[in-house]
Amino acid sequence: MSEGNRILIIDDHPLFRKGVSQLIAMAPHLQLVGEASSGEQGVEEARKLDPDLILLDLHMKSMNGIDTLKAIRDAGLDCRVVILTVSDNADDLVAAIRSGADGYLLKDMEPEDLLAAIDQTLNGSTVIGERLNGLLARAIRDEATAGQRDSATLTRREQEILHGLVQGLSNKLIARNLDITDATVKVHVKNLLKKLGFRSRLEAAVWAVASSGKPGS
Repeated sequence: MSEGNRILIIDDHPLFRKGVSQLIAMAPHLQLVGEASSGEQGVEEARKLDPDLILLDLHMKSMNGIDTLKAIRDAGLDCRVVILTVSDNADDLVAAIRSGADGYLLKDMEPEDLLAAIDQTLNGSTVIGERLNGLLARAIRDEATAGQRDSATLTRREQEILHGLVQGLSNKLIARNLDITDATVKVHVKNLLKKLGFRSRLEAAVWAVASSGKPGS
């Protein structure tokens, strides 16, 4: 079993968890390390198992997906989190991205496409359901129009980091490409998000593309 491919599912629908579990079992390079039927249990399992990727439902009873995601991020766990949901609502999508999601996928996608998205995420890319890209771009662009954001306020290094975010790269891959440490990348990401007024790296990336910004130019 390859390292770096450990997956945790958090979803309150047993049949859906079973289906995803069976799908993951068909991919020999992936390993399902745990399942959770609630947000509370999911956070506990995430702390205990330290997975590489969490597939997280959005609308769950008691603790919803957004609150679960925030708790996972607050716990400082170094894992990718992808929302897997039936909701194609723009507000849900933007809320998830602003809370630190690394991707947002719809449950009605084809099984082979879900496996491909899982692989992309584990390789450091950000994944958004194809028909959702336009929703996210419009929401971020409209907000950017209302505010004053300019990539020219960023340092050259921050622009290079933003370019990496646009490519959907993880901190580790950005650090490798720029020959700096992961910790340095985290500091730059934090600074550029503050300067641009965004709460998540994906928001900044979508804004940079939607506003035709050219980081690093």
